[in-house]
Order: sequence, then structure tokens, then C-alpha cells
Amino acid sequence: MFDGSTRDCVILLRSLENPERWIKILHVSPLVNVGDVVEPGDDLGMLLRSGFFNFWTDPHVHVEVRKPSDPIRARGGFKLERVMRVKASRVVNELRGTVVESKPEYSLVALNERFENGIPVRLNGQIGLLDAGIPHYGWVGIHTDVNPSFGGIVRLCKREMGKIRSTYSNMCISDCNLVFTLNGKPVGLSLYLFPSSPPLVKIVPRRPGELDLKKLDKASIVIS
Repeated sequence: MFDGSTRDCVILLRSLENPERWIKILHVSPLVNVGDVVEPGDDLGMLLRSGFFNFWTDPHVHVEVRKPSDPIRARGGFKLERVMRVKASRVVNELRGTVVESKPEYSLVALNERFENGIPVRLNGQIGLLDAGIPHYGWVGIHTDVNPSFGGIVRLCKREMGKIRSTYSNMCISDCNLVFTLNGKPVGLSLYLFPSSPPLVKIVPRRPGELDLKKLDKASIVIS
């Protein structure tokens, strides 16, 4: 484990293509200066592990597109529509696999079943990809290529996980009524989109070091 930074940083970029749009970037200690012109691929600075992060959260960049008159506050960014299509023709049947990385804060598991882009679930006869921290964040994001119906049932590994509580363009949010355990201990699952590689399941213990998993261990997550 390592301590989080006692500070965080914000970088504001003014778009050269559209001056009415600014880009807000968090969790990066800047190497750039006011007035610099940056291009895609240029270094902005060093990643910070913000003190706002939970213990299982890796360093990452937070990006928002904003109005120049309101660039900094926590809410108010423009909604961004996903351009990547959901590549899934079947759903996951079980959460079994092999540990490919393990540290006290979390373990990464490659499932025995292979999928593209994310872990698939079924909703109203369609398939969506999970983008969620369950159950620790309380809500579940699901990406689809259709507009899902409010109140629809979401199923993970053939079990009812929850119901769709809000819908947006090609995605939705559901609740989660499932409990996950590994080796008899409650765990959380952090699930993401993987644009260019097979998805992994991040297993989060209640406390750092509680699971004691090792690389190449076999893992079987029980759902109840």
C-alpha cells in the first residue's frame, strides 16, 4: 500500500478547435505551464494518487468537457456519448478464473470464459456490459447498443441482479441486490470497459490484505 497525496491538482485546457469548450483534468501534477500548447500524446504531468481515492483505486486521469464560464466545480460537465460499440453475443455464466495480479488492495482475475470489452449481463433480452463497482458504489452502470427500458430486469450469471432505475443514450443504471464472496469472505467487484483487451475482474476485499490471493491462484466468486 502507499499513502494518498495530501493535495490534488486541476489542469484547464482551452480547446483550439472550439474556444467555447474547456477540458478539466484532475489527479495530474502538471509539468505544463499556462500558455503552453499541448497536442494528443503530449505529457501533461505525473499521476497523483488523490487522497479522495478509495484504497482499491489506481492512479488515473479524470476528464470533463466544460463551459469556459464554469470550468472547475464538481458538477456541470457536458455529457459524453460512448462511440465504442458493445461487442457481446453471449452472457457470462460463472465468475471463475485465474489470478493474474494480486496486491493487498485488490486482485485481478482473468475469467475462464473469454469476452471482448467487458463483462456481459442480460437485460430485457438484450446484452450489456458492466461498468460498475458492486456492491460498494450502490449502483451499476450498463453499456448497451439499444435504449433499455426503465424497470427492466438485469441478470448476472443467470441471477437477478437488480432493476433498471434510470436510462440514457445507449446505457442505463440499475441497483444491485447480490452479494459476492470469495473463499467465504465478502468481496466487491470493480468492472470496467476494456476497449482493446480482454476484460479482467478486480476483486476488492473489505480491508487491504484480507484475501491473501497469489498470482496464478484459481478464484471462484460465489453469488448469492
